[in-house]
Amino acid sequence: MNSAITSVTLAVPVAATDHIRGADTARITLVEYGDYECAACGQAYHAVKILLEEFGDRLRLVFRHYPLREAHPHAELATEAAEAAGAQQKFWLMHDLLFENQLHLKAKSLRQYAEKAELDLPRYDFEMNDHIYLQRVQEHLASGQRSHVQSTPAFFVNGVLQDVSFGLDHLQRAIESALGGGVHA
Repeated sequence: MNSAITSVTLAVPVAATDHIRGADTARITLVEYGDYECAACGQAYHAVKILLEEFGDRLRLVFRHYPLREAHPHAELATEAAEAAGAQQKFWLMHDLLFENQLHLKAKSLRQYAEKAELDLPRYDFEMNDHIYLQRVQEHLASGQRSHVQSTPAFFVNGVLQDVSFGLDHLQRAIESALGGGVHA
């Protein structure tokens, strides 16, 4: 079974403004549209960490926000908290804290994570109260919609949407295939 949904490609190319983990020289770019309150995204978070370790400098991760507000009432605020941390060069630290504490994403908990990440708390409070990063969240949502994202997590391997509905092993195989047939390519 081909796990690529060949008719669907990434509509908005990766840019310097994206949240990127890994080398710019990586042969594979994995773009994830995710939701911090989504249980499947929480499972994918752990799998992606393993993939990053396994493929090393051949793989880079781009994370884009896709909070499903109707299903996950705290996801959008968590996304804003991640963006506030990103403005202080601590996006990935907050990203990890949010996924590791998925069941606790109310404003009070988010502020505790901001404190744990050693953010400038007065700045964090101001930005969260004024929803400074809501427009950026909306831009991520719009880019996902343009790329035909319908659920989370959604993964693109080198710009091609992958079907992970039957498990994340399809994602690993897509990365191996893009590398030329194996993890040692």
